[in-house]
Amino acid sequence: MRVLIVEDEKKIAALVRKALVEAGYAVNELFRGDEALNALRETPYDAAVIDIMLPGLDGLAVLRRLRAESNPVPILLLTARGEISDKVEGLELGADDYLSKPFAVEELVARVRALLRRQSGELLTVYKVGDLSMDVARRRVLRAGQRIELTSREFSLLELLLRSPGHVFTRTQICEKVWDYHFDPGTNLVDVYVQRLRRKLDDDFSSKLIHTIRGVGYCISVTLP
Repeated sequence: MRVLIVEDEKKIAALVRKALVEAGYAVNELFRGDEALNALRETPYDAAVIDIMLPGLDGLAVLRRLRAESNPVPILLLTARGEISDKVEGLELGADDYLSKPFAVEELVARVRALLRRQSGELLTVYKVGDLSMDVARRRVLRAGQRIELTSREFSLLELLLRSPGHVFTRTQICEKVWDYHFDPGTNLVDVYVQRLRRKLDDDFSSKLIHTIRGVGYCISVTLP
């Protein structure tokens, strides 16, 4: 999932970006409100973290314009400590949540994760294919009842595949959705991560779930699509 951070204090932006990337999200950073407004109009982000005090346009102006255009992107506002009026105005304008500075990055990640669950309507956050299950909320993966430990990026790749069982994803699509950059034909990054998943999910089981569709890409399915 793709998250936009809009924060003109670059140290804070870098800290938030690092935490969200480690949690498995694809992240972009911007430092001006006007740039953020254009980006959110043009790109279907899954969520945005927006500071209220921004050059160009402030965060409340960005929020006001997006909601006036019926843009439903979930927005977490970052506010200065004690600015109750900003919090109230932000919520009335359509912000989904707010967090006061200074904040713990762990709390920010948890709040972003909650926004994404609410936006997608994930009352049930468990995906299953055959004897493989993924609990997104608990970040737990089981195969035939056996716990499988995955890195954040492996988890994101598996989640992408499990959201659409049988669908064949190209390397380009995987790069854009999991790593948030355009596919470089000279890299084998996707293939390396798929092989890591295979070692953890398939090697010890007779039934193979991750399939290579020659010349196209990869999918997850009990049988070949």
